Amino acid sequence: MQTRRLGNSGMDITRLGFGAWAIGGGGWQFAWGPQDDAQSIQAIRHAVERGIGWIDTAAVYGLGHSEELVAQALEGMSQRPYVFTKCGMVWDARGRITRSLKADSIRRECEASLRRLKVDAIDLYQIHWPVESQAECEEGWSTMAALQREGKVRWIGVSNFDARQLERIHAIAPVTSLQPRYSLIHRDIESSTLPFCERNGIGVIAYSPMASGLLTGKMTRERVGAFPQDDWRRHSADFQEPGLTRNLVLAELLREVGRRLGRSPAEVALAWVLRHSSITGAIVGARSAEQVDGFVGAGDLRLSPDTLRDIEAHLQGASRGDAHA
Repeated sequence: MQTRRLGNSGMDITRLGFGAWAIGGGGWQFAWGPQDDAQSIQAIRHAVERGIGWIDTAAVYGLGHSEELVAQALEGMSQRPYVFTKCGMVWDARGRITRSLKADSIRRECEASLRRLKVDAIDLYQIHWPVESQAECEEGWSTMAALQREGKVRWIGVSNFDARQLERIHAIAPVTSLQPRYSLIHRDIESSTLPFCERNGIGVIAYSPMASGLLTGKMTRERVGAFPQDDWRRHSADFQEPGLTRNLVLAELLREVGRRLGRSPAEVALAWVLRHSSITGAIVGARSAEQVDGFVGAGDLRLSPDTLRDIEAHLQGASRGDAHA
């Protein structure tokens, strides 16, 4: 799989990374429903075997469980992938999640992640979400820079920051990478955030490039209706009308494009994200080895100008409400 340099880091990363959100399991605020740990470990190992060179997780995924599973999956590997994780979302004894970018909180989180991941240093440590207080955002970023100087983390980045927020913290310490939501369904970062990253040499690793499963070609109205009670997608506007019908029509277009190319709809959706010059890589979640096989080929897929025009025409038609869109 092809690689690209991530921002100002010394890491050349594969175009696709393994996303470990869903493998955190069920029973917490942003869960994807129940998940078998053995399948999760197998999925991670299979992804690495197929050439994926980095794993993205977060302390809050499964309230620490995802990080523990990543450590188990990587135990004994001769060629270990990079491991990225995040901080800034903390939970109490009852599992209630809040955001904190206070210095002492980030330091506690870092130590806990190092223990769960069983590593001496985290390859990329990221602030998961900004907070309303600009002063606290800057306190958190200054703490991240201190952790980097101390050798506890190798590189530092953020997730879900906009261009204005990036500009403020970039003046304190260089931002290695941004992790934003980006897909055919969610394109808001194209106007200002991606240009800012390109101008300032900030790497971009997109999350939810398949819109949380909507663009895989395997999502149906019936499947959405059968989501477990603890699947966060039950409450997402993307999975409710009127958005659901529009998104399923888009998935059908990707299926048709994929059929012409001999590729899966998921690979087409991912290749569309990776076509953008500012995107270094994309995070793709998988809950089984089979799911990995369904998307891993996207790392080397390049969509032709004609295919990109077809997809864009569909999106423009859908935005106008055309009947054929």
